[in-house]
Amino acid sequence: KDEKKQEKKTELKIGERAPEFSLKDTEGKEHALSSLSGKIVVLEWFNPDCPFVQKQHEKTTTMADLVKKYGDKVTFLAVNSNAPGSMGSGKDRNAKAKTDWKLDYPILLDETGEVGKAYQSKNTPTMYVIDAKGNLAYWGAIDDDSSPDKAGKTNYVGKALDELLAGKSVSQSKTKPYGCNVKYKN
Repeated sequence: KDEKKQEKKTELKIGERAPEFSLKDTEGKEHALSSLSGKIVVLEWFNPDCPFVQKQHEKTTTMADLVKKYGDKVTFLAVNSNAPGSMGSGKDRNAKAKTDWKLDYPILLDETGEVGKAYQSKNTPTMYVIDAKGNLAYWGAIDDDSSPDKAGKTNYVGKALDELLAGKSVSQSKTKPYGCNVKYKN
């Protein structure tokens, strides 16, 4: 019972401050959320071996299109919270995905799972949009098609970014993420 009470207390909420983090990317460079103050940030929970992540980067142009459209106004970061030795984990595997998929944003390694747990991320890809004030504005699926091979008609992240950039609040701030389970360290 005590554990559940504790979890509820730290529950992530839309409109509240996004959990702070500082993680190293595949090149060893440190990235802190606090250093992005005043910017809109998109976090993508990432696993290069998950078919649902591959869908967004290899089978469709969903992520590339988002970065192309919003990259000059928004900071994109991928976060891999998988434990060392698990599917899609490790610096080398993620560096290879970054090269293969021509990602022009960093993949941050969270091998302890601390950041993933702070964001209550259970799936890859789970998407988070943090507004320029540092508050969580969107949490959920990238789009409305949970199949592993085709893009959805509605891109929830794009919709949230359009609304934030227009000075509006996000009309659909939470959706159900889909994909592979994050392989947290036990």
